[in-house]
Amino acid sequence: MNRSILRRPLGLSTMLLASILISGSVGPPSPSDGPYDVILYAEDLMMEARDGVRLATDIYRPAREGEPVDEVFPVLLQRTPYDKGSGRFVEVAQLFASHGYVVALQDTRGRYASEGIFVKYYDYDALDGYDTIEFLAALPYTEPRVGTWGTSYGAHTQADPAKLNPPSLATMIVNQGGMSDAWDHSVGYHGTYEVGRQHTWAFNQLVGEPEFLRLGDNGEPPLSGGELLSKGRDWLTALPFRKGLNPLAVAPNLEDYVLEMATLGVERDYEYFKGIGLNWVNYYEETADVPMIHVGGWYDIYARGTIDNYMGLARIQDTPVHLMMGPWIHGGTAPERTFAGDVDFGPDAAVEDFSTDFHLRWFDHFLKGEENEVAGRAPVNLFVMGTGDGTLDAEGRLNHGGYWIEAEEWPLPDAEFVPYYFHPDGSLSPQEPPADGGGTTYVHDPDNPVPTIGGPVSGRLIDGAFDQREDPRFFGSSEPYLPLRSRSDVVVFQTEPLETDVKVVGPIVIRLHASTSVTDTDFTAKLVDVYPPSAENPEGFDLNITDGVVRARYRDHPSVQTLGPGVEELVTPGEIYEFEIRAFPTANVFKAGHRIRVDIASSNFPRFDVNPGTGEPVGRNRLSQPAENTVHHDRAHPSHVILPIVPLEDQ
Repeated sequence: MNRSILRRPLGLSTMLLASILISGSVGPPSPSDGPYDVILYAEDLMMEARDGVRLATDIYRPAREGEPVDEVFPVLLQRTPYDKGSGRFVEVAQLFASHGYVVALQDTRGRYASEGIFVKYYDYDALDGYDTIEFLAALPYTEPRVGTWGTSYGAHTQADPAKLNPPSLATMIVNQGGMSDAWDHSVGYHGTYEVGRQHTWAFNQLVGEPEFLRLGDNGEPPLSGGELLSKGRDWLTALPFRKGLNPLAVAPNLEDYVLEMATLGVERDYEYFKGIGLNWVNYYEETADVPMIHVGGWYDIYARGTIDNYMGLARIQDTPVHLMMGPWIHGGTAPERTFAGDVDFGPDAAVEDFSTDFHLRWFDHFLKGEENEVAGRAPVNLFVMGTGDGTLDAEGRLNHGGYWIEAEEWPLPDAEFVPYYFHPDGSLSPQEPPADGGGTTYVHDPDNPVPTIGGPVSGRLIDGAFDQREDPRFFGSSEPYLPLRSRSDVVVFQTEPLETDVKVVGPIVIRLHASTSVTDTDFTAKLVDVYPPSAENPEGFDLNITDGVVRARYRDHPSVQTLGPGVEELVTPGEIYEFEIRAFPTANVFKAGHRIRVDIASSNFPRFDVNPGTGEPVGRNRLSQPAENTVHHDRAHPSHVILPIVPLEDQ
């Protein structure tokens, strides 16, 4: 049952008149604690949105001896669908309040103590966020200046109201979210569906969330949250879902969302993907012109959106817009780690105080006018992976190493975009292929897809950097757990061992000339840093750097801005088409002795849904058909990857 039904919410006027204090000083001080004590001044304050739905809000205030300080302070706000009362949010709210901020945590609509119905990425997050910002700015104990912070969905709930330009919004820290375009990352990816991410997210929401579940006659859900979560992985073998015939049917709003995203282009009004909750690209001009930093990871599901949003907003805003990209997976504390998956990037990779003092320095500068290191910070901070020695640490992680660089813009102005061509002998080089280079054909079997081994996946999948070989940890792997390069449906193009280091920083684009025996198929591409064999890795280590995909029927529509009637166009079997695969951007030094490799296939599951090859509406198909797909690499059809190579500086 929703908590708001069980509790009697306290009205703001009641609290002010009676000076009701919900809690006293909070917790023992930590090294980052500020000069103030903290009180939870309001718990489950039911703020009324413009349509009458009430949103549960907790407010923390600076205090002395159990009483709120009689001063006005700037406001910090996070809106979350993941329980404002959980420890991970409360501890940070207390810390910020101890440094002289009024801090508000709010359950988003339809979640936990808030009223209404939750629908993922719907436009009410923009309206509710706007109303909340202005409500907090008008309180008698706050300055009319509101800063926002949050990760993932907490980043979306910042981005959406910012698109409406609320007058009191003053600054933002957008961490790993606020997607630029749901058509090309996080939900869709150039016409495919990021099924692993969305499927596991939906199952995750059932854990400990009885308000989502239809109750049985005895008042209990048909399955516990844990049972449903464990079945989520099993149900990846039974896609596509049919309405009412899958475990998510116990939560109709979740089931509807997943089915809607899975079908993407089926009977779709493509204006849907231009909605305020699903993209930022169409709203840059209307966005609040306030200082903001976009933080992301090279192995984060929002890596492209983080960079796109920085670029789109930095071009038009007068106030500072910053970008920081590290070697991180998805998650609020990921920037505080040195590793991602089975790879460690060295001690410099971690921003150890990211969740605390890093945020405070930003807010102190832009909300309180303090002169600190933020003032001299370059607009672009990037972690360049690579330069490690390839040994294994005590946890068995590969030492890939890396270092930070600063820049004034993205892409880096000194990047040279160099094509590396595919050759018929499987080589990869800047030399153009021969005139009679022909093509390489492989069979894509939809019933035996290439398994996803790490990468930017999130959810209950395992994300990060891994040796590209099958492994019992990864869904779809099978004994004897061979490298993916051993599969007949993976076509490999790689350089000779490099004579010198090659530093690649920027967007990664693969221009693929290909044909197929069916009317629709997918093409995937993966950029790999190939370590040579060593005593610790006798078979070497095939390190995934970035990847991407394109669905043939959407070949001419890579972004939301091109969507409209008629975007789906099946291909003619046997005809050669040029496909553009836009992998996520990256930054990596391919060391001397390593190889640069590109793997081409037609599946990467469950990161992306599997194309059945039948031409049926994807997401509603019942049949599947193997496809003979050919990668062409002759002079007239020069398939290649474009690498943004930058000069080597002192590393």
